[in-house]
Amino acid sequence: MYEFLACRVYDYLATPVQTLSSQSTIADALKLFEQFDFNMLPVVDGGKLLGVVTKFDVLAKFAFTPKQVVPSYDELVSHPVSEIVTKTLCSVDPETPLTRVLQLMIDKRVRSAPVLDSNGNLVGVISRTDIMRALKACTSGQAV
Repeated sequence: MYEFLACRVYDYLATPVQTLSSQSTIADALKLFEQFDFNMLPVVDGGKLLGVVTKFDVLAKFAFTPKQVVPSYDELVSHPVSEIVTKTLCSVDPETPLTRVLQLMIDKRVRSAPVLDSNGNLVGVISRTDIMRALKACTSGQAV
C-alpha cells in the first residue's frame, strides 16, 4: 500500500482525451458518453479548456420544473454544449500525488478531473477508475 503514496497523476491518467468544442451539440456529447462510457468530457476551444460537460449536466437539461416545459428530445439535443458546460472545475496537474486526487474526489464528490500542464493545456483526464487501477496495482506489487 505504501507504493500508492508515490504514485502521481502522470502514471495513471487517460490520454489521449476525447473532447468537445463549445459548439458541439448535446447529441455529440451523448454519442461520446455512450461510445466510451465516460462521465465527463472536457470542452476545449482554441486549445484551452473552457470547462466540462458531465452526464449530470445533460440530464439536468431534461428536468421538469414548474417554470419550464421541456421541449422535445430532438430539439434539446440539438443545443450546443456551451449551454450546459460546467466552468468551475477541479483540475490537477500531472505531478499531483494520487493520494491528493483521491481526497479531492471524495471531498468534491467528482468522478474525474481534467489534467492540465503548467501552461493550462489539457494533457489527460484522471478518473475514479484510474485511481482504483492504481490501488490494485500497488497492492498486488504491479505499480507503474
